Amino acid sequence: MPTRLQMTTEDWLGLWTIVFIGASFFAFRELAIVPRATVGLCAAAAAPPICAPRAAVLWLQYEQLFGWAALALGLAGFFRGLRWPAIFAIAIGIAATINYNATTGIIGAALGLTAWIGLGTGRYELG
Repeated sequence: MPTRLQMTTEDWLGLWTIVFIGASFFAFRELAIVPRATVGLCAAAAAPPICAPRAAVLWLQYEQLFGWAALALGLAGFFRGLRWPAIFAIAIGIAATINYNATTGIIGAALGLTAWIGLGTGRYELG
């Protein structure tokens, strides 16, 4: 029978990983994508170095790959009972939501969270 949640060192490391990835994507979006001035800077002939990762993030956002990655990781964590895919599903799900891929990103994050809580409470035997 499942018991109450037991946080291990690996769980705390996972929590900090989620916070770090989520905060990094939020900061990058606010500093490199949202300001209208970056559009003009990146369209210039001598674009600054920030334009390459900015273009990559916008391409990933346009192709919905943040959300699909979160969903794939969430499914892997949920059905296989694995901790790290579940943790990364939550982190990438947050990044997906920040980058407007919330439909699949939130589902992946929810599956990851369910698996992670299941591992902590003993619902899953292996992890």
